[in-house]
Amino acid sequence: MKITFLGTGTSQGIPVIGCNDEVCFSSDIKDKRLRSSVLIAWDEYVYVIDCGPDFRQQMLRAKVQHIDGIIFTHYHADHTAGLDDIRPFSQSKGKVPFYAKNDVITNLKERFNYIFTSQNKYLGAPSVKLHTIDNKLFELGGRTIVPIEIQHGKLKILGFRFDKFAYITDAKFISANEKEKLKDIDVLVINALRIDSHPTHLNLQEAIDLIADIKPKKAYLTHISHKLGLHREVSKSLPEHVYLAYDGLKIEI
Repeated sequence: MKITFLGTGTSQGIPVIGCNDEVCFSSDIKDKRLRSSVLIAWDEYVYVIDCGPDFRQQMLRAKVQHIDGIIFTHYHADHTAGLDDIRPFSQSKGKVPFYAKNDVITNLKERFNYIFTSQNKYLGAPSVKLHTIDNKLFELGGRTIVPIEIQHGKLKILGFRFDKFAYITDAKFISANEKEKLKDIDVLVINALRIDSHPTHLNLQEAIDLIADIKPKKAYLTHISHKLGLHREVSKSLPEHVYLAYDGLKIEI
């Protein structure tokens, strides 16, 4: 299984518009972060988790030729606003499969009505095939995917486990029952927004504490804001098996 970090930034990305912080002015490419998303590939299958406003740029940068579907963690704009840019995939391969909770599907139908309408549909609109998922196992490309229910503030959203790899973003709290699903994983990806506490996201120390509780062999931090600090400086402060992810990072499991 091959994982590509398409984006590792929070909802505004880095640099932030109008930001005068040193992270936003950094010349280090690892401090340039598009909105969070990953590409997961195995055998002939390619799936993307989330479809944020940088989706087009991410697909071009990673030279993605096809996808077999998009899996959504939740409906916030930084994870869904790139929906229109799936058009080249639907035009070349037909309907793009979506895997999402009911609340995500309802939200997308409201915001992107022209994509989902069956009446007088615009000729250039992308086409999708909806698959409703919840906190139950489902199958993709011959693999069993394990959803993990997490709290993003008051909103219940999903992370996902693919065999020995788990991807979680926008978490603030994970129950003991859901953490049981993360036992014996090799790689955990988890959000770490900033140094200071935040009402709906893990901060750096909370993420490190959660990693220590779950005990993966390796962990990568994502959904990072400019308030976390410079990549090179934060990296020096992390435990030995914990790493800051960055855009374009590739790992294999």
